[in-house]
Amino acid sequence: MDLGATMGVLTRGDSHPTARIDHDGALWITTRTGDDPLTARFSRVGPGTELNRDVHVQAWGLGAEAFMAEAPRWAGEGDDWTGLRHGSSWDLLPESLRRARSRHPGVRLIATGRLVETLVNAVLEQRVTGGEAVRAQRWLARAHGDPAPGPVPEGMRVFPSAATIRRIPSWAWHRAGVDPARSRTIQNVVERAAGLDRWNTVALGPDLQRAVGSIPGVGPWTLAQTLQITHGDPDSVSVYDYHLAHHVTEFFDGHRGEDARMLELLEPWSGHRQRVVRLLYLSGWRPQAKGPRLSPEDRRHM
Repeated sequence: MDLGATMGVLTRGDSHPTARIDHDGALWITTRTGDDPLTARFSRVGPGTELNRDVHVQAWGLGAEAFMAEAPRWAGEGDDWTGLRHGSSWDLLPESLRRARSRHPGVRLIATGRLVETLVNAVLEQRVTGGEAVRAQRWLARAHGDPAPGPVPEGMRVFPSAATIRRIPSWAWHRAGVDPARSRTIQNVVERAAGLDRWNTVALGPDLQRAVGSIPGVGPWTLAQTLQITHGDPDSVSVYDYHLAHHVTEFFDGHRGEDARMLELLEPWSGHRQRVVRLLYLSGWRPQAKGPRLSPEDRRHM
């Protein structure tokens, strides 16, 4: 198990308040068990190579003991690449992607089982640049979250409860750079928090997808981005993403394409399409630069 490559998907830079990797390579996360704030630290201990050492978990907070039962899922314990690695579609993968798996055998898909928290973060990433999304996520945790229990790195906070988010006024969202469409969707999510919590540990399937996707403002992209983290979905593909379809189609076809072509190209690996996307990024391949980056407009004072 590769701790950084597996759980690093939770981080958003070196100083993010809810997940970060420290100088020793340990990963700190903050979350909630029920309504109780919690901090956990994942590290590697014992003899042997880095990939084969034990994963050591420490937790602080009222829900620390309960969290220990679910900590293995956060580290990807339930993820199994056997169906892809030993299936008939493995030989159809480009050699560079097969090599990527050989070079990164410890990468796993995690399953946090935190639908509300992950959905809110995904909504903050809708239709904006990565920098804008991270700023909004940091604001939400720092301005409205709780202190992180335990001996945490400086600046870490616990994601706010659904009840707290419901009380955030519209003007506060606006001043934080979150447009009305996203703030309304977030309110739709937190208003359904109790119902969503019942789906946190339900197995992947159409019922789960329908339940989460029925929330107004939660479309296919947000659903995929969420289930990849909360349930380790090995097949979800983030359609309508600003970059993904262009990257996938350029890798396979040599030129940029749209979502329909991306899904057509990934069809041979149905059931494992998210794994193939992960291998694409792990391979080190990068698309050609296509011009200047998007410069977002700041409308907070308009």
